[in-house]
Amino acid sequence: MGLILLAVPGAWANSAKESAALIAAGKWLGMVDAGNYAQSWEEASETFRNAVSQEQWQQSLETERKPLGKLFLRRVKSKTYTTSVPGAPDGEYVIIQFDTFFEHKTSALETVTPMRQQDGKWRVSGYSIR
Repeated sequence: MGLILLAVPGAWANSAKESAALIAAGKWLGMVDAGNYAQSWEEASETFRNAVSQEQWQQSLETERKPLGKLFLRRVKSKTYTTSVPGAPDGEYVIIQFDTFFEHKTSALETVTPMRQQDGKWRVSGYSIR
């Protein structure tokens, strides 16, 4: 019985972190969906901004995201809390995958990885779309 009680607070803490990261990812994706690419770069994590310039980010979205057209539906496929992501510093991350449907692509997999910042806020540190 004691072991179960000890496991619940950790699971709840991870669930709360996943929920906070999901909210941050949703707001950030809203910027991308609206074509506010410069703002999405500004609102991303420092790690993200250090990895790609604002100009590179905007160009990437113009060539890869914009042609997909209007967003029709985005559903959470999975979300996983972790403290280690390949190629990134250790920290608190939530890897979120979405099944996404666009005007010109009926089935896409988006992966958004918010990272908890030193101020406690979650900011996107990675994004990909397939």
